[in-house]
Amino acid sequence: MSHEPTGLALYDRTAQDAAAAVIAAYSTSFGLATRLLGPRPRPHVRNIYALVRVADEIVDGPAAEAGLDAAAERAVLDALEEETLAAIERGFSSNLIVHAFARTARECGIGADLTGPFFASMRTDLQTAHHDSASHDDYVYGSAEVVGLMCLQVFVNAGAPRPIPAPAELVDGARRLGSAFQDVNFLRDQHHDEDALGRDYLGLAEGGRRRIEVLDRIDADLAAAAAVVPQLPADCRRAVTAAHDLFAALSERLRRDENPTQRVRVPDPVKATLAARALLGFPPRRPSGAGVRT
Repeated sequence: MSHEPTGLALYDRTAQDAAAAVIAAYSTSFGLATRLLGPRPRPHVRNIYALVRVADEIVDGPAAEAGLDAAAERAVLDALEEETLAAIERGFSSNLIVHAFARTARECGIGADLTGPFFASMRTDLQTAHHDSASHDDYVYGSAEVVGLMCLQVFVNAGAPRPIPAPAELVDGARRLGSAFQDVNFLRDQHHDEDALGRDYLGLAEGGRRRIEVLDRIDADLAAAAAVVPQLPADCRRAVTAAHDLFAALSERLRRDENPTQRVRVPDPVKATLAARALLGFPPRRPSGAGVRT
């Protein structure tokens, strides 16, 4: 058995590879968009996605399938948050995904002001099944908007000597893009959320009018986010444009299909076209849905 020292650099690289494996396994769409990032922000965004995905899996099925009840899921989630905060403080974790995230958080200025709301929203999934407008907004802020803000911290600060706050207009754009992504996924997963998890995030039991209101809000958020993408660093714009345009295409398909029986998807050839358009430097597409406003 070899006892040669491995060094922190090798451990960091292994943690980063573990995070990349998570996004590759769980998301073809975000995996594609992430590949359009430059080498400066790319590993950090993968590190964020990996931690977020692991936390989400604790509350969205796999932990329950493993035999955990709600109390045990809560304990595992709490332990993950505690380890994340400790790793950010000390710069190391024996959990490779947490270690990768902590490395990004320390370099890019991600702290408890962003991780706290995220884990709070994950805990909400263990205790709240039906949301009103206020609880929906709180949930979306923690589960999606702060993830956009984490990525923005990466876009602005990766590779810099010390992290600085992002401009206010970029903060607003990141929040609105994250909100749009989350609401699109709520619409796509409506039947699964209702049937398998007993959850209603959008109040869709109110009927078709409520669904149109949600789609109008999504398109308004996408339009507002599109307006500030040109202000992002050059090595981030293409990836954000590709992700934005994918969700704009999903919104259009959801608007056309008022009662989808299957999860709405964008065909792979269309995804490739959107990615190519972003790679060539075209700006984000403005949503064409009714009620678009900023």
